[in-house]
Amino acid sequence: MTAIHSTHIAKPATVSTVMLKVLAALLPGIALSVYCNGIGILLQLLLASLTALGAEAAMLRLRGMAVWPALKDLSAIVTAWLLALSLPPLGSWWMIVVATLFAIIVAKQLYGGLGNNPFNPAMAGFALMVVSFPAQMAQWGSPQLPLDAAAQWQWIFLHTLAPGSVPDAISSATPLDVLKTGLRQGQALAGLLPSSSAQGLIALGWLAGGLWLWQQKLIPWQTPLAMLAGLLALALPLWLWQPAQYASPLLHLLQGGTLLAAAFIVTDPVSGSTTPRGRLIFGFGVGLLTYVIRVFGNFPDGIAFAVLLMNMTVPLLDQYTRPAVFGHRKGRS
Repeated sequence: MTAIHSTHIAKPATVSTVMLKVLAALLPGIALSVYCNGIGILLQLLLASLTALGAEAAMLRLRGMAVWPALKDLSAIVTAWLLALSLPPLGSWWMIVVATLFAIIVAKQLYGGLGNNPFNPAMAGFALMVVSFPAQMAQWGSPQLPLDAAAQWQWIFLHTLAPGSVPDAISSATPLDVLKTGLRQGQALAGLLPSSSAQGLIALGWLAGGLWLWQQKLIPWQTPLAMLAGLLALALPLWLWQPAQYASPLLHLLQGGTLLAAAFIVTDPVSGSTTPRGRLIFGFGVGLLTYVIRVFGNFPDGIAFAVLLMNMTVPLLDQYTRPAVFGHRKGRS
């Protein structure tokens, strides 16, 4: 008998297919990061990937579950890459290993694995590191003083500089950190604005990847746009009110992990809201909290904390923004 297939029914996408497309969407930003900062980021991606696969396999064995089906869905690799791209590209090897172990073991597997984690694993790992090791997390290096491949690998593994290397190539802070520290010391904003466009160039890579994921119908439009709107809702009026005290909205969009988070973090279908209105509220809340933490808090970039705080509101958002069932009034069973 010849099998008959319904051509109008779309074949459901597998988890591994979706995750593979997410990894592909990260490639433009990764390529630009390598161009601007050197190949150290590739080593961080490798370390994160190996750690994530090892931790996932170990936890699955402890739980008595099949290892290979879970590993090949690539969700652990996505978490690893997002963490590696969020941490300093020249951070010591143990930083990405510790962050990835926490993300996979504590934030993912201890909650039941893929589909059960209430918090974004990558942001949980990032938050652990920035709270525990703030000095190391502030050392992002300078694109204007690049180190060659051998010097970068030597610093990541041995934490020593090659002869003739400039220390600022390693210890330079992020533009957001420079702005926060300088403004608190009473310095003029004009003298603090970063001259390098490297971070902005990398941010455009995240934007390109996010737009491709949206075109592929893999991420909703509500959450990324709502996050950017929430950020601008505070950044724009405060900048217009006191431009000498508050950085421009464009800087907030292009610096830090704003566009990486908008395209790849807040769109996480597991730890984010699942309803259209809930996504708008979730994204807007992340944007607002990010700006508040950046400008008025103790950390230069508050995206991880903003995401984790909004993750806690997701059950409430989904409950009260759920569309009414057809044939029933809203609020009635």
